[in-house]
Amino acid sequence: VQLQASGGGLVQAGGSLRLSCAASGRTYSSYTTGWFRQAPGKEREFVAGINWSGARTAYADSAKGRFTLSRDNAKNTVYLQMNSLKPEDTAIYYCAGKIAYGLGSASSEYDYWGQGTQVTVSS
Repeated sequence: VQLQASGGGLVQAGGSLRLSCAASGRTYSSYTTGWFRQAPGKEREFVAGINWSGARTAYADSAKGRFTLSRDNAKNTVYLQMNSLKPEDTAIYYCAGKIAYGLGSASSEYDYWGQGTQVTVSS
């Protein structure tokens, strides 16, 4: 499975972005997808996860109420809608996939990783 993250960019505080994670190489409908981010000088952290059907999601406290996950299995794509962005959301965002059950928040649980997309929020 290859994952391609896209949709990052520069946005002012309070603005919105929608990140996409497109999968190729295999039918992705059975995979759990997680989004992680890493800011300069900080460790990679879990942002949100969605199960294979889209029926279950999990969010970090920092994302709750502002970020929304969805997926379109016909397009092998997972979306992360980010609203009310803050400067502290600035980071490289990575999508990751795993076949194992559960919305894990540990990066070690995930088998496949995209290359990352930069999100910069200006104040």
